Amino acid sequence: MASNTVRYSDSDLAEFKVLIQEKIDKAQHDLELIKSAYMNDHNNGTDDTSPTFKAFDEGSAVMSKESNSQLAIRQEKFIRDLKNALIRIENKTYGVCRVTGKLINKKRLELVPHATLSIEAKNMQK
Repeated sequence: MASNTVRYSDSDLAEFKVLIQEKIDKAQHDLELIKSAYMNDHNNGTDDTSPTFKAFDEGSAVMSKESNSQLAIRQEKFIRDLKNALIRIENKTYGVCRVTGKLINKKRLELVPHATLSIEAKNMQK
């Protein structure tokens, strides 16, 4: 391996892999909860309440379904980003900033394991 190559060690990558896999498992569990809430939204038990409240409740249910749908989309993107991070681990490119080519701070990767930009690169975007 060339001495100018910058990457995390195999043991670091193995630790990140475990962390990411745990996050994927939790995210998939959360996605299932969001989807089940979305599927069961119509069972609110308001059938015997006043028509005015029912109309309000139906509007609320539509908003709830939309927000659940948005949550599900965000969760699916999060899972996809985490799976892409696993691919970068396999390629041994994980943790390398795609702009600066420097290592992304380990603490940042522990908090945002799917990060592809260092704080320095992120700040340059602003």
